[in-house]
Amino acid sequence: MENCIFCKIIKGDIPCVKIWEDEKYLAFLDLRQINPGHTLVIPKKHTDYLFDLEDSEYCELLLKGKEIAKKLKIKLNPKRVGLAVEGFGVPHVHLHLVPINNGNELSPERATNPPIEELEKIAKIINA
Repeated sequence: MENCIFCKIIKGDIPCVKIWEDEKYLAFLDLRQINPGHTLVIPKKHTDYLFDLEDSEYCELLLKGKEIAKKLKIKLNPKRVGLAVEGFGVPHVHLHLVPINNGNELSPERATNPPIEELEKIAKIINA
């Protein structure tokens, strides 16, 4: 989709702080961090709504999210990694994986815009 910001990120037209990538999926740090390490996992195939994915795509996306969540848990040591899916900000399926230590930390109202250098430091920790 030509106006989709995530499709532009996938194409390389817009930079991102990449955590992981394969031929079908991409994981990168959200520019608006709820907590350090807040990661988005997206399919490279544009689909607007999570429940419009084929069953196999849906399951595969959640399994990729699980892999990335394990990595975040090991590298950043939160009590848990929270998962949120709402899809209103960008009309392209995406999982929010947020390292959390308390039950009330998943609110997007808590998000900040850290400098890119801080995001790159977090990415180095995650990918070390």
